Amino acid sequence: METQQQQLESINSNSSQGMLALEGADTANLPRLPPAREPESQGQAVSRKISQFLGQLPEYLSSFFKDYKQPLITVALILAAIVTAKVVLAVLNAINGIPLLLPTFELIGIGYATWFIFRYLLKASTRQELAKEIQLLKNQVVGE
Repeated sequence: METQQQQLESINSNSSQGMLALEGADTANLPRLPPAREPESQGQAVSRKISQFLGQLPEYLSSFFKDYKQPLITVALILAAIVTAKVVLAVLNAINGIPLLLPTFELIGIGYATWFIFRYLLKASTRQELAKEIQLLKNQVVGE
């Protein structure tokens, strides 16, 4: 009985080095198991997974951006156009709220449209001039 207690005490004192795989009389030649780790709490496991994810996040983002660069740029441009249109509409709505400004802008628009019609659209020669200017502008934009 005393020998078994001494063996158990020696096993307990050597727990930092490892534990015996089997209990028996001849323990010198038996393999030892590595010491058991303390069980992880749920919070520690979650925090470990989060830290691993955050550690690999730059790699994930760079590979995602490389794979989807063109669609991301297209989506960003569409969103920028939508935001710009909303801002312009809000500014125009605010301007329309100012008394006498809306009728003034309407008169300016009617005056410019009248000038454009008399300048470019009434005579055939001025229509040809307008067509040449439009073609020149189109060639500059397209690059032909």
